[in-house]
Amino acid sequence: MEEQSGYNIAIKDMNDLSPIKAQYNVPTELQSCHTAIVDGYVIEGHVPVAEVERLLAERPNVAGIAVPGMPINSPGMEVEGRPDDAYQVFTFDQTGKTEVFASYPK
Repeated sequence: MEEQSGYNIAIKDMNDLSPIKAQYNVPTELQSCHTAIVDGYVIEGHVPVAEVERLLAERPNVAGIAVPGMPINSPGMEVEGRPDDAYQVFTFDQTGKTEVFASYPK
């Protein structure tokens, strides 16, 4: 266990995340390179901490939130001198229904 952004986390490197993504019903179009399970929610991709905290505070009836792909200057994808990519954070439910949760840059 280690602590990042005030949270205790356990990191498990895997060669193939597809079984985890399938188990938690992450829609194909929202899949990215990272998958986390936080207090029963799936966090997929480079989601800003503020949106994870909002999810945990509001506790909507969704399976999780996701940022598809790897947008430039999303968390972990910072590139000095490059303008921010516009991207959206989506919610998704067990049936694959998606909705916009937040848009960046704000």
